Amino acid sequence: MDLSTETVNVAAEDAGARLDRLLAARIPALSRSRLKALILDGQVSIQPASGKIVQAARTILDPSAEVKSGDVITVTLPPPEDARPAGEDIPLAIVYEDDDLIVIDKPAGLVVHPAAGHATGTLVNALIAHCGDSLSGIGGVRRPGIVHRLDKDTTGLMGVAKNDRAHTALAQQFADKLESGLERGYLALVWGAPERTRGTIDAPLDRHPSAREKQAVRKGGRDAITHWELRESFHDADGKPVASLIECLLETGRTHQIRVHLAHIGHPILGDETYGTGFKTKAARLSPPARAALSALARQALHAAILGFTHPVSGQRLEFEAPLPPDMTRLAAALRG
Repeated sequence: MDLSTETVNVAAEDAGARLDRLLAARIPALSRSRLKALILDGQVSIQPASGKIVQAARTILDPSAEVKSGDVITVTLPPPEDARPAGEDIPLAIVYEDDDLIVIDKPAGLVVHPAAGHATGTLVNALIAHCGDSLSGIGGVRRPGIVHRLDKDTTGLMGVAKNDRAHTALAQQFADKLESGLERGYLALVWGAPERTRGTIDAPLDRHPSAREKQAVRKGGRDAITHWELRESFHDADGKPVASLIECLLETGRTHQIRVHLAHIGHPILGDETYGTGFKTKAARLSPPARAALSALARQALHAAILGFTHPVSGQRLEFEAPLPPDMTRLAAALRG
């Protein structure tokens, strides 16, 4: 693999500047966001100014690090990746397929489309192999046919467009949500049990103020509405509710919406390492089989169980339901005792 490099010598007047800002000013061919990504990916090193003791160059992972006069900064540029993902022979659980669309039951661990850290082995790679050139191109070469997404570790139903006409119509339904009759239902195993049997969470979502990879309930954020219903409660050895099975219907479809909303009302999803870390100690209240099943789950216990929409070409109403995957089924059975 051939790698190219860019070298920047830090002048006295640049001392104290942020690393990413200095590089953006000195390497105009690369955007600041691209340079930040290279820094975070370990592709930037600094050789400190020469003194009595020669110091080895060290990798810098902090885009906001301050540079010093005399530093020599080296930026390594990996070769460009192919713009178009390749097809890969990855098994798909196909629930429905015709000339216009395909509905799959996505397994846990399958990333939807190529991105940083996941250039291959994605649902898109599998779809390209299965559908060939028929996939809609509206989503771009990295997201052909993708109308909506599921998190990597969320299982369940996803619809994919096989041509541009279907993509446009499906995308409109997902944008209009309730007005279009779109139905998206999820099942989640959560900590504790709500006092009521059903309710609505109306709480706006935006990026977390300090953890940019997370979402948070924030005033002024985008509208986010989740309707929920208690399906089953599970109790500990003392007869107190320790977990429950919740059904959620989305009125809006924001990133991580169900995970953030359920945590917001005090019932984060079991196994959610992002939004439910404060509930890890509650695992001590579970029976040994339930603790083992939760440990084996190794993901958030969230499943896209219901998907309903109007066929983008025929106008026929389509409704699909996917049963709980085996790992969530085993966890629910262990919680029942």
